[in-house]
Amino acid sequence: MPADAPAPAITKSIGIDCSPDVVFDFVADGANWPRFAVVNVQATRPNSEPGWWDMDTPRGPGRLRILGEREAGILDHEFRNEEAEWRVPARVVPNGRGAEFMMTFFKPPAFSDEFFAQQIDLVDIELAKLKEILEAGIQ
Repeated sequence: MPADAPAPAITKSIGIDCSPDVVFDFVADGANWPRFAVVNVQATRPNSEPGWWDMDTPRGPGRLRILGEREAGILDHEFRNEEAEWRVPARVVPNGRGAEFMMTFFKPPAFSDEFFAQQIDLVDIELAKLKEILEAGIQ
């Protein structure tokens, strides 16, 4: 595939029975990521560089930056580790009395198709955990 060709992408979403503001506040706080991103994030700590969080992951150390914009429901985030840099557009939008949380994943060039598919399948576990936490009112 040419370097400027579009990357393979997939969007995952989940309906959550709580307000979009609650979803936004929870996901926008890097300290909460180990609670719901249970497959990929073991621990987070604020980094000395503003906006960044250091992460412990099953694949080694990494960094996370959340690029939130409340009014638009934007919760984009960037991951960096030794293998790849990965920007994930994410949105939280009203859905009846609750919210819909969506993330779009673009395959990093360093990932094989098989590894990318495996990682995307694991997102379902993390989205289900996010829904469980927020719907239980545990924040």
